[in-house]
Amino acid sequence: MHLTEHEALDLVQSVFARAGVNPGMARDGAAMLVRAEMMGITTHGLARVPDYVGRIRAGGIDPAAVPEVTSPAPALVRVDGRNGFGPAVAYCAVQAAMVAARDVGMAAAFCRGSTHLGALAPLLHVAAEAGFAAIFTTNTAPMIAPAGGKTAVLGNAPFGIAIPDPFGVPVILDIALSVAARSKVRQAAKAGQPIPETWATDADGHPTTDAAKAMAGLMQAIGGTKGANLSLCLDLLAGGLSGAAMLSEIANANLVPGAIANVGHLFIVIDTARLLPPEALSRRMSDAREMVEASPRLEPDTPIRLPGARAIATLHAARAQGFPLAPDLLRELTALAGA
Repeated sequence: MHLTEHEALDLVQSVFARAGVNPGMARDGAAMLVRAEMMGITTHGLARVPDYVGRIRAGGIDPAAVPEVTSPAPALVRVDGRNGFGPAVAYCAVQAAMVAARDVGMAAAFCRGSTHLGALAPLLHVAAEAGFAAIFTTNTAPMIAPAGGKTAVLGNAPFGIAIPDPFGVPVILDIALSVAARSKVRQAAKAGQPIPETWATDADGHPTTDAAKAMAGLMQAIGGTKGANLSLCLDLLAGGLSGAAMLSEIANANLVPGAIANVGHLFIVIDTARLLPPEALSRRMSDAREMVEASPRLEPDTPIRLPGARAIATLHAARAQGFPLAPDLLRELTALAGA
């Protein structure tokens, strides 16, 4: 089954509207999830919609909530998501940060009272399209042990960077600090498929290839101690400074859909026009692309790309030609929309 962007937006917005989500929040949240899907980030795209509806029905997300935005200083934005729909709360915060940065050159938005926001890449792409460089992060429910520990205290701290190219393709990096995203382990467990031994441990802390056992265990941090400590510090920025829950305080909404997660986000944006004229920035990005692509390929058939190039190419193709959606998921979304 193929959907156009317009069809997908209408469908997903209808799902959230039927679930009672505030109309503006339903529109913005749908836009972020559809963009993730069209970027090829299917683990954080439309497959997430039924999960979010489940959390709304269980009381873990307040569908009527609208974020409260305040500005304690010209370059600082504080957003209270009021336990609202995470993708839309995050979009609101990014928009507020960009408005502030237009005035003073750069700004940071700190969010509390939010819920799972999906992928960072769509938000990073929104910022880059508007001419902003960006550094984004969010905290998550614990799934990684701290350095030297063996119980889950740290989230996988999704972390993203965007650098715009006014006349070309922006650079977009969206990574988690676990070796693999937990959603990949969840998908493997549902499919009964094994996972690489480096991804996760079982409940006793031993590396495992059994995805079902990994879901009861811990994710492994990239770079070992370095990754674990970076996750900790990003959580202190996104959760500690915002007043949100942090570290092991964050409830796991996958296990308890009705839990109030109080997730924290941090969005830093930089108005690149204050630093370089658009033509100059685009030339520098082109030069960087040429330097990276000039490296001899390790694998002849594997092209060297800047981060995000494949996702943006996938997005452009989806906008032009539509994108596929599994029939079972389409039927589920159609049913949730009441169509």
